[in-house]
Amino acid sequence: MLEKIFENTLWSSRFIIILSVIFGLIGAIVLFIVASIDIYDTAQFVLNTYLAHLHPENFHEDVVGGIIGAVDLYLIGVVMLLFSFGLYELFISDIDAAKDENGEENQLLAIHSLDQLKDKISKVIVMVLVVGFFQKVGHTEYHGALELLYLAVSITAVAVGLYFLSKVGKAH
Repeated sequence: MLEKIFENTLWSSRFIIILSVIFGLIGAIVLFIVASIDIYDTAQFVLNTYLAHLHPENFHEDVVGGIIGAVDLYLIGVVMLLFSFGLYELFISDIDAAKDENGEENQLLAIHSLDQLKDKISKVIVMVLVVGFFQKVGHTEYHGALELLYLAVSITAVAVGLYFLSKVGKAH
């Protein structure tokens, strides 16, 4: 009897995951709001600059940097959503609303193991890093052929890495 009580208590303790699910969703919402405000601010900057007939020195870099920064935040928000959905499905219950009228599961958010969750999150994190890399590249000044060669090699390395990342988990 003591064993049954302990096992029931242990099994019920999985509901503590609800905290990470809720706060993961809150984090995602906050990131989406902040990214949207960044896009709005960038659009307002562009509009005000054009209405004033100005063309600041780093205008294009600032606009692209603002938008890429927002994309970065959106991607991190997606990581938080995947994290929340995955933990909920793994520890609590399948999300019934994610199924269509035939009862088939939406494969975009379907997570059946910790490895699947880790794989989906790691792919989005790699995309966040790639976006961050290109944001930094956009603000860098190049003063010689060697620096441009380094840029070309780094872009090639990112492209090769993304190619191999796309092959992970697929049947050959």
